[in-house]
Amino acid sequence: MAKDSAHGPDIGVVGMWVTADGYIRQELRADGRYDEARGSRASAYTGRYTVTGSHIEYVDDTGFTATGDVRGGVLYHEHLVLYRERPAS
Repeated sequence: MAKDSAHGPDIGVVGMWVTADGYIRQELRADGRYDEARGSRASAYTGRYTVTGSHIEYVDDTGFTATGDVRGGVLYHEHLVLYRERPAS
């Protein structure tokens, strides 16, 4: 699961996160999996993630690792800045 209760509360990261230009779209699913699209390339990166406090650890399906942090409702994932996508009203 994406929640790591031994290290703090789940910060509510589940959902779609996108860069300001919409080129990178990262879906963080409730089952602890993620799916990242880049441009027209769907599922460019897939893997699992865990949350500890406001910190996210990623391990993609090839074994590559990355990290991220949520600060002020913004996801800072390595060199990327992603914003939560809100459903259209």
